[in-house]
Amino acid sequence: MDRRDFLKVGLGSSLLLMAGGLDAFAGEFGGGEFYGVLVDTTRCIGCRRCELACAKAHDLPIPDVSDKSVFDHYRDTSPTQWTVVNKFKTEKGYVFAKRQCMHCVQPACVAACLVKALVKHDTGQVTWNPRCMGCRTCMYSCPFDVPKFEFNTPTPTIEKCNLCYERFKEGKVPACVEACPQEALIFGTRRELLQEAHYRIHEYPDRYYPYIYGEREVGGTCYMYLSPVPFDQIGFRMDLGTKAFPEYTTGFLYAVCQVLVLWPAAMLGFYTATHMNSKKKKEDNE
Repeated sequence: MDRRDFLKVGLGSSLLLMAGGLDAFAGEFGGGEFYGVLVDTTRCIGCRRCELACAKAHDLPIPDVSDKSVFDHYRDTSPTQWTVVNKFKTEKGYVFAKRQCMHCVQPACVAACLVKALVKHDTGQVTWNPRCMGCRTCMYSCPFDVPKFEFNTPTPTIEKCNLCYERFKEGKVPACVEACPQEALIFGTRRELLQEAHYRIHEYPDRYYPYIYGEREVGGTCYMYLSPVPFDQIGFRMDLGTKAFPEYTTGFLYAVCQVLVLWPAAMLGFYTATHMNSKKKKEDNE
């Protein structure tokens, strides 16, 4: 699929969604298609309109996007800012890169949540719901350090990008994608986005570093990136491996199950045997 065909598919998808809502795509959703965003950092100009759109869409504090001093230091996401753009000095000049939740294919945060407050939807989005008990295990388990806890409120919540799930249910693309003036952000199925990313790398080898970040990292993510330089130059971790983090914990969780279920039963058995033995000795003595 070339870029023109890809954009036709994307436009057709958007029109169908707007015309018929999710019912228009019921078959495709039923097939387990994950949706996501391809970020082409070669096109990003650092305008921060994605930050502004995200804030407006989710009733977050409105950032001053005219303030260029924010690029003087690296910024992380926060409970009140779910997406941020950073500026990096690289071997090919300055490169801007957007940061937000990566929406992993097999999210460590979802696997770690004891009360299922974090949910991985069949369409790819990872969202949070209020059943959270505030253990913050999701924060410690995330390989990208994304979930943020609201400390300064009597009713704290976990805050992060939700890939505009509510907008998605209404047939709309994510607010950041809609606002990008450079088409640095493309929304679509993960499969289509990977096809487009591979196409760009093949057709423009001088423009792109031959790697798609998020294609395989920690089992794959729904946010994926293209870059003109190696990804460690624009702040991305390259030590995560390709294995999904929840797979590392399978044996541990099985052991926990054994401890929680079998150990008390064993202790009860030991207690019963010891008690019976003591009772028998007492009867023999009498």
